Amino acid sequence: MQEFDHVLIGTGQALGTLLGRLIPTGDSIAVLEGARVGGTCVNHGCTPTKTLVASARVAHMARRASFYGVEVGEPQIDFARVRERMNEIRHGSSKGLTEWMEGTENVTLIREWGAFEGPRTVRAGDSLIRGERVYINTGTHPFLPPIPGIRDVPWLDSARLLNLKTLPEHLIIIGGGYIGVELGQVYRRFGSAVTIVQRGAQLLPREDEDVAEAVLDVLRGEGIDVILEADTTRVSETDGSIRVVINAAERPQEVTGSHLLLAVGRRPNTSLLNCDAAGIVLTKRGHIAVDDRCRTTADGVFALGDVNGEGAFTHTSVNDAEIVLDLLFRGTRTISQRIPIYALFTDPPLGRVGMSEKEALASGRKVLRATRPMAKISRAKEMGETQGFAKLLVDAETDQIIGAAILGPGGDEIINMFAAIMHSGIPCRSYREVVLVHPTVSELMPWVLDGLEPIN
Repeated sequence: MQEFDHVLIGTGQALGTLLGRLIPTGDSIAVLEGARVGGTCVNHGCTPTKTLVASARVAHMARRASFYGVEVGEPQIDFARVRERMNEIRHGSSKGLTEWMEGTENVTLIREWGAFEGPRTVRAGDSLIRGERVYINTGTHPFLPPIPGIRDVPWLDSARLLNLKTLPEHLIIIGGGYIGVELGQVYRRFGSAVTIVQRGAQLLPREDEDVAEAVLDVLRGEGIDVILEADTTRVSETDGSIRVVINAAERPQEVTGSHLLLAVGRRPNTSLLNCDAAGIVLTKRGHIAVDDRCRTTADGVFALGDVNGEGAFTHTSVNDAEIVLDLLFRGTRTISQRIPIYALFTDPPLGRVGMSEKEALASGRKVLRATRPMAKISRAKEMGETQGFAKLLVDAETDQIIGAAILGPGGDEIINMFAAIMHSGIPCRSYREVVLVHPTVSELMPWVLDGLEPIN
């Protein structure tokens, strides 16, 4: 049996943060990975998809060039170059992480899957490894829904879609959440016909209705067919085409396309870990149960990132690592201190932090709300990007911002300002006094507060 001070199972986005602090201690570290180093974000998520978003935006802006007085004609998509650029970036990131570990004296990278055989004892191929501390960072995988016929057709998930060498003629997407919406817009801008089939009555069901409706308007305005309240009852393949039968409130029908993308959620990668052998308890949804500092029910074993169900983003995975390191090095951070924040990388992007409006109302607070359309923000008009709006939510009794949604140019960046304000406890009246750079979209955010009105 090999003994290590630290054993890391999986190389998701908590990896770099953990290694950055543990390597300088000189402790012995083993890292187990049976797939590509870097996890979902580097290989199939943030890195490649946001590279595609950038290419798709260039194509979109080229089509809008005449609006700005520039004549360039219809853009031609060199999809091979689009993919080449994407692969250069994502493979470079994975390679860089691999070379860093392989070139570090006190790190041993083992290219095998890990499964527990006892407390803090892991089998990786032919090796039996024991760690003084063990960190599970295995992430999630796409969910395969029980749709009749689904196993008989060449369905795609977000990873398989990125490996296509040719553009889909007609991409059918089952699922109107963040993955389906982002990728739907990307491939539409590349020239594919796109149909999104959403089971619920609202696109982006976690968002407020006004936000979801605004995003829906953007997608439909770009020619994406979005079918709501649509249950997929069967899929089949005929002569190379995918046939999707749906029972929709708007219009019952069949949709035929060249490719089918499933974007209906993800499930934690815990089934192969043999958690029972280590005394690790799972939740009803299969995540690893953790306390406020990412400790599992097994002594010396931590679970970080998507696998613990406490966040589903790269930044929450990184923060989990910081929480664990704080515990090891006498810091104080906890999961419950974290303010939820994320972005939808459509164009325009949506930035969200804190509570949604429906969550704020459900909390029993006295809530104030202020909104301002991007069409009334000078910089947005100057940029010719006036879709969307800003919405701020304030606790009437504490004068604290409790939530924000920014759908518009720079929304994914502007939202970070509100995260800092909320974390620091800056009252609205103080934020309203801040002088910000003109002309920017963010400079109008304090002015939005002038429109605060009670909503309950």
